[in-house]
Amino acid sequence: MTQDLTPIDVRPADAVPAERLHAAFGAAFADYLIGPFQLSPAQWPGFLARQGVELGLSRVAVRQGVGEGEILAFALTAPRPGIGRWRLGTMGATPAARGSGAAPALLDDFIARARKAGMAAVELEVFAQNERARRLYEGRGFALLHELHGYLAEPGSVPAQAHAVQQVTQAEALAWLDALALPDLPLQVTPAILGQSALQAWRHGQAQLLFSLPDEAHVQIVSLVDTGPAQADARALLQTLAAEFPQRRLRVPQLQRLDLGGRALRELGFALQPLHQWLMWRPLSA
Repeated sequence: MTQDLTPIDVRPADAVPAERLHAAFGAAFADYLIGPFQLSPAQWPGFLARQGVELGLSRVAVRQGVGEGEILAFALTAPRPGIGRWRLGTMGATPAARGSGAAPALLDDFIARARKAGMAAVELEVFAQNERARRLYEGRGFALLHELHGYLAEPGSVPAQAHAVQQVTQAEALAWLDALALPDLPLQVTPAILGQSALQAWRHGQAQLLFSLPDEAHVQIVSLVDTGPAQADARALLQTLAAEFPQRRLRVPQLQRLDLGGRALRELGFALQPLHQWLMWRPLSA
């Protein structure tokens, strides 16, 4: 039987000690669907920055009474004023607080505050296989916008062919992406977030590729965008990447939209990863 942890108090996340929020995050994600997600204290600020989180807009649910002030759940907010949305950057509850109502209370609070702030909608990403979380979001009116998939290609599995791709600076690549003003692009692959890391950038026709070399064995494709319906330019970029790095695995995180380059990845034989995310949103009425 789930312990009744009510009543709770909802507080701004920047009003609690940073080490306590970090510890609550670690406890909530110790049994995460894709494996334990643990961040060191030194990694914590970088994670928040990559998620676009503003702690002043984020909230935590803390226990009242016995154990006063213990963090039970958290909802971290990433504002996207350029498109009139707030993004639920990440939300979780500690194992003892699951089923207590703390997380749903924070979700309701998040929606209400976004509406009060004049946002047109709220959004989030959730792993499609995380049925408990998905049901919670669907029950609060969130609907699927796009499926976001990850891909992996082993060395030699992609037909390598060097094309006349254009190498551009990271600043030029981010400006190109910004000028497209693509709707419903996951926050993690927008210029504001991509600009936080050192990336290489190639362009070909209507497509652009940004990637990093995290180690000697991998290429991390962090952004692939092709606005052409056939995605032929994306295929050329990927084939060139395979030719340039024939001994490396090519990896794409679970943030790739099918209509912006995902078809090219599939046509070239990239393996679809079993776990994938949903980009969901809920429009807000006045």
